Amino acid sequence: MENREFDAIVGSRAAPYINGLIARYGLATNYHAVTHPSQPNYFALFAGTTLGLTDNENHDLAARDLADQIDDRGLTWHVYAQDYPGGCSPEASVEGGVDLTGAAGWYVRKHEPAISFTDISRRSARCARITGLAGFSPTEASFELIIPNMTNDMHDGSVAQGDSFLRSFVPRILEEPAFARSLLLITWDEGTTNDGGGGRVATLVIAPSVPRGMRSDRSHTHYSLLRTIEEAWGLGCLEHSCSANDLREFFPG
Repeated sequence: MENREFDAIVGSRAAPYINGLIARYGLATNYHAVTHPSQPNYFALFAGTTLGLTDNENHDLAARDLADQIDDRGLTWHVYAQDYPGGCSPEASVEGGVDLTGAAGWYVRKHEPAISFTDISRRSARCARITGLAGFSPTEASFELIIPNMTNDMHDGSVAQGDSFLRSFVPRILEEPAFARSLLLITWDEGTTNDGGGGRVATLVIAPSVPRGMRSDRSHTHYSLLRTIEEAWGLGCLEHSCSANDLREFFPG
């Protein structure tokens, strides 16, 4: 999700569905994005580093990323980017219609990190794992990254529109039997302040084993989220995730 500070989400009357998830599952209350603008935060989540980039321009990067780790472990990954046109498209932005659910809107490359890594974008079999949302399956891959379009992620749309999108989409995951052994993480790329580097943002930790209504005030960043995924599957670590903590407190015992 996009561009909302913690207090714009948690307790907001415009986000009843999100706050219902918070009441049922877990919330990291001291979680910060690492920088501004959007794109470097996505690289932090996907590669453990901003790669020194400070803009939203197109980049073709030769660096190791989470997809490489997952492939090396013999697991699978898939990116669902709403309104992505497919075909390994390098376009910076593409306007689309309603893609599975929510409102019509724009796909933007700056919010979809995988296509910026050349070992994905220049290998057709790998970049074919980046698709629009219409064919979404919660059991398609071991790891799935879901990127809503610019309306549904709250960037161009309102908090209420983003909440409505999640209300229509998230049950497709939670009602899948395989969710009993899964983890769903919902976070925002950045806030609207410079707190902690990129603003304090809400991050929801959703799994059957998370104690109901749990909140953690431990300091976390996007590198912590990446580290949590890496630790779960024994993937090793990437760049700044190597020194980051994880979200293990949400899984007592």
